Amino acid sequence: MSVSPKTTRLWHCGSHRLNYARRPLIMAVLNVTPDSFSDGGRFFDANQAIEQALRMEAEGADLIDIGGESTRPGAAAVAAEEESRRVVPVIEHLAKRLHIPISIDTTKSEVARRAVEAGASIINDVSGFTRDSQMLDVAARDRTGLVIMHAKGTPQTMQRRPRYHDLIGEIRRFLSDRIEAAADHRIPKNRIAVDPGIGFGKTARHNLKILHHLDSFSDLGVPLLVGPSRKSFIGRILDLPPSERMEGTAAAVAIAIFQGARIIRVHDIKPLVRVARVADSIRKEELIP
Repeated sequence: MSVSPKTTRLWHCGSHRLNYARRPLIMAVLNVTPDSFSDGGRFFDANQAIEQALRMEAEGADLIDIGGESTRPGAAAVAAEEESRRVVPVIEHLAKRLHIPISIDTTKSEVARRAVEAGASIINDVSGFTRDSQMLDVAARDRTGLVIMHAKGTPQTMQRRPRYHDLIGEIRRFLSDRIEAAADHRIPKNRIAVDPGIGFGKTARHNLKILHHLDSFSDLGVPLLVGPSRKSFIGRILDLPPSERMEGTAAAVAIAIFQGARIIRVHDIKPLVRVARVADSIRKEELIP
């Protein structure tokens, strides 16, 4: 199944059509968990999560990615019922108030189904829709947008000496194969974005190489999403905790946009909206408002 990049300028997510060609899209991270690596459970309370999402929209986010299970290295697994209990009420409330689409960050089809029923229109699966055999069925039935991510292992195992014979080639083949798997479920490319999975089964050097060679994924014919926000490789370079990695994240975001990323997943919305727009204006040699 082949669709030219020109025909996929709009990312179709339920009733939403997101134009990623005009400027990079900002995906805001909202962790409704008690053990997030980046915010220490600040938004585990539903009311605080709702207020944070509304604030992110006001600061310029194009979509909100809500997760109820931490995917940090070593994080414990969460049962589908508990994960749903965390995210579904937040999504139900936000679906009535937000003007931007909601993404559910999960690897479980039951959580995805409940989240979509509550108002989510994108499924972001860090396993690339491989861990739960019914995930692509949910996405196909409900005509959601998809984010297919590459990860080596699970959060419990992924940082135990990850190795590759051909880092970029292996990630690219995985993403291409998963796009084809989606096509087998009659999911067209205009509903798919791909993510090479910075920090998911990769060493710090692997992450740097991925960012340097993002253009290797440009001919997949779908928008490329990159999530460098506050990641440990930035901490390794700057010797700083997650709460102080915004400037390092900004550098990674600018590089990612120059290398072809069209969706940027971040925590700090207002400053990184500005970074993304300036970086994209320089890349295109255009003054983009």
